[in-house]
Amino acid sequence: MQLDYFKPEFLLQQHGVLHTIVVFGSTRIAEPAAARRNVERLQKALAPDPGNPDLLRRLAIATRIQAKSIYYDMAREFGRLVGKAGGGRVVVMTGGGPGMMEAANRGAYDVGAKSVGLNINLLHEQYPNPYITPDLCFRFHYFAIRKLHFLLRAKALVAFPGGYGTFDELFETLTLVQTRKIEPVPTVLVGEHYWRQAFDVNFLVDEGVIDPEDRELFWYAETAQEIWDGILEWHEANGEPLLTST
Repeated sequence: MQLDYFKPEFLLQQHGVLHTIVVFGSTRIAEPAAARRNVERLQKALAPDPGNPDLLRRLAIATRIQAKSIYYDMAREFGRLVGKAGGGRVVVMTGGGPGMMEAANRGAYDVGAKSVGLNINLLHEQYPNPYITPDLCFRFHYFAIRKLHFLLRAKALVAFPGGYGTFDELFETLTLVQTRKIEPVPTVLVGEHYWRQAFDVNFLVDEGVIDPEDRELFWYAETAQEIWDGILEWHEANGEPLLTST
């Protein structure tokens, strides 16, 4: 457990990483070309057996994934924006895996910027994506220490469409802010249409299980530039400009 904490802490300090922009999202959302090829492969497999229920189900899912592959490009562009502006002190940090995390790391890589990946040992191995800065690619045994590192330097949390893992990190952050266990941090949900279906905050307010002001703990965004501008504006409004702080 000590190694899980101290090794990343030492290397992040050594690399001068002061602040991180944490990016989460599904490991299953591939880049558009790969998503398209998967749909085409399933369409070809279905042609001689058009009533196959398993292939029909898989094709329907693949088609939905292809529609969401726009978020891969968006996350990659967001990684570029952070990489260009951050100067090595503000860097992208992800869970280190494929999909949306790969896209954000890849965007930073595109512009020659550092980025961090916090991978986790799982029963079914999830290998780090190839775009993480090699010295800043860490593999954790304990989820708790990994989550600690996600929040230690976080100056924003950006949640792209995802599943249980994305929800876990999102709701833990919202809970910690709501209960004043951590200072407020800008939290951006990318893709309002997706998130309003996946997470009905107004229902929770109407049911009385959260307060109306808890809706203000996050906001929605639709483009990489909108995400980045919103994060910068939040920090300016709170008297702590992100790109000039030391």
